[in-house]
Amino acid sequence: MKLGELIKGTGQEGKEKHVPVIELINCNECGQNAVKVTVGKETAHPNTVEHHIKWIALYGVKNGLAVHIGTFDLGPTFGVPTVVAHVNMEGLSELIALEYCNLHGLWESAYSL
Repeated sequence: MKLGELIKGTGQEGKEKHVPVIELINCNECGQNAVKVTVGKETAHPNTVEHHIKWIALYGVKNGLAVHIGTFDLGPTFGVPTVVAHVNMEGLSELIALEYCNLHGLWESAYSL
């Protein structure tokens, strides 16, 4: 089996709590665009020791290749599964968010620029 076969997306069950939502936002501090990734935007994802989002990773696509932008490690009960990253989007055609739920595995979504 390949890793890609294990990644779930918008067509899977529980999508309202697992599929990362990618948004472009304006950062009030610097006045620049930033990327916000939220897991559980429609329905809050549980955040307990037994069931939580462990990490969120953000990638860009440039010239057909994935480039790593950042990975955010979250602790259960304290780490809220919403992250903001300042991103140099020059040359990027797409953003991809990947997240890991300790009970339900890997989930992804994409945002075309």
